[in-house]
Amino acid sequence: MQFLEKVKMIKKEEPPVTVNNTESFPLYWYETSDSVSRRFHFESDGHLSMKLVDDARPVPQKMVESFLNKFFPSGYPYSVNEGYLRYTQFRALQHFSSAALSVLSTQSLLFAAGLRPTPAQATVVSWILKDGMQHVGKLICSNLGARMDSEPKQWRILADVLYDFGTGLELVSPLCPHLFLELAGLGNFAKGMAVVAARATRLPIYSSFAKEGNLSDIFAKGEAISTLFNVAGIGAGIQLASTICSSMEGKLVVGSILSAVHVYCVVEQMRVVPINTLNPQRTALIVANFLKTGKVPRPPDLRFQENLLFPERPIQDAGNVRVGRALHNAVKPSQVQKLKEVFVEEKFLLSQGKSWTDMILEHDATGEDALRGWLVAAYAKSMGKTYNDPDDVILQDAYDKMNDVFSPFLSQVQAKGWYTDRFLDGTGTRFAW
Repeated sequence: MQFLEKVKMIKKEEPPVTVNNTESFPLYWYETSDSVSRRFHFESDGHLSMKLVDDARPVPQKMVESFLNKFFPSGYPYSVNEGYLRYTQFRALQHFSSAALSVLSTQSLLFAAGLRPTPAQATVVSWILKDGMQHVGKLICSNLGARMDSEPKQWRILADVLYDFGTGLELVSPLCPHLFLELAGLGNFAKGMAVVAARATRLPIYSSFAKEGNLSDIFAKGEAISTLFNVAGIGAGIQLASTICSSMEGKLVVGSILSAVHVYCVVEQMRVVPINTLNPQRTALIVANFLKTGKVPRPPDLRFQENLLFPERPIQDAGNVRVGRALHNAVKPSQVQKLKEVFVEEKFLLSQGKSWTDMILEHDATGEDALRGWLVAAYAKSMGKTYNDPDDVILQDAYDKMNDVFSPFLSQVQAKGWYTDRFLDGTGTRFAW
């Protein structure tokens, strides 16, 4: 019994243990940012909850921020690459003008068919026509997917030109009612090709803006913008169809203006797209800039130098290189063995001509191999203007010079954000030993 009493006495002498009381210190706080005050607090289960206490923002600012949240990727502008805002602005105007032009062309088709159109009739006939020749155009254009991978900007522009061509045929159909089926069929054939080209190039364009792996978010918000301005464009087209464009002359004038705006907008969109994959034109521009300045440009810096209409045109400062010709057409049989001896372990061959240099790639050549070949061609072109040595000697000297600078050059290319694991040369012919 004495032992138990001692234990009780020891327990009484121990200092009291402090128990955490959730009410003894605050589990909430206030944060104020941009005239918005919010109260944050922890629930009993440990979850954090937020309550809006005060919002002193003007109504216009609230509307702008609400619009940004619905139609721009989360974290904008820090979650996207440069040029996204300008791209989105012209994309919105492009879809607006395209939708308005589509209403006018459908109305013209119905007049040419001898109908007095209502909006419901326009919708029905439009879909019937698309289900015919348009599918043929889609099948034909689907065979050109590799070219679209290589030059998505050019094909995106071509898609809208084809779409406007088809729409133009529909607009003028009332002038030739006896050719209604021919004009409508050809117009929807062009539109079918345009649809495939536009959809096929959408992913690489959106991917170029995905800075934080947020491709799905950018894609979703981009489609939301398109839908919004398509609806607005349809409304504007209906209004124009019943006023200014009620006559054929009005349709031709307004249709031409809308078509010009449409094409201009898509060209401006493509100018700001910072694609980071290597194709013939971008590879040549990287090499040309490196030889001039000793530095490699970033994709956002190079985008304004791209030739959007004629990307296959050789660049003189990069050796006038052309890619894609068959080996038997680009290299004489007597030269094949000599070239193999120069480029022993390489996955490319170079054949110098009077106007340009042909580069033929092996079937598994990458972007790094293309960069190596382009540097050799550029150095050889420069040396050929200075020295009178035979071509094979100049080619060997250029190859040795390339090997001296390639390692730091490649490191700079990759550090600037270029993707070198693949080389997108479209349907260019490749070879294998």
